[in-house]
Amino acid sequence: MSAPLAITELAAPDARDVGELADVLIDCVEGGASVSFMLPLARDHALAFWHRVAGEAEAGRRVLLVARDALGICGTVQLILDLPDNQPHRADVAKMLVHRRARRRGLGAALMRAAEAAARSRGRDLLVLDTVTDSDASRLYERQGWVRVGDIPRYALWPRGGFVGTTYYYRDLST
Repeated sequence: MSAPLAITELAAPDARDVGELADVLIDCVEGGASVSFMLPLARDHALAFWHRVAGEAEAGRRVLLVARDALGICGTVQLILDLPDNQPHRADVAKMLVHRRARRRGLGAALMRAAEAAARSRGRDLLVLDTVTDSDASRLYERQGWVRVGDIPRYALWPRGGFVGTTYYYRDLST
């Protein structure tokens, strides 16, 4: 396995970054990932989503991490920091996406380690996420020490339709 790609934080994503992030999202959805979007995923819809994320990152309400290869952004993960007042110690992990061209190279694990480091640096020591039940991602999270909380059947739809369950996980970084 080759070394994971370098991961950086985008505090002020520009139009090129947003376009490349849209490419990653579209590729993942077209590849069957259940990540809140349905097929066909119009580029304008993907761009609008990433423009909203970019605004949240610029405002400090999200941390947006990306990995790049020779073709541009090939992976991403977010930390949602904008949570209720009684939850200053935690963050939600969202939209961990790896383009199909960059899979099976350790990038998902590297993105998760980077998200955990970003959380620690911001004083967040409890992380929560959800993913498709019994997916490659769920196996990745469990290998990295995330604790499975439980499953919800019929939680969402696959991009082409049909129900899919979700599993919630947490990671306590204080120990």
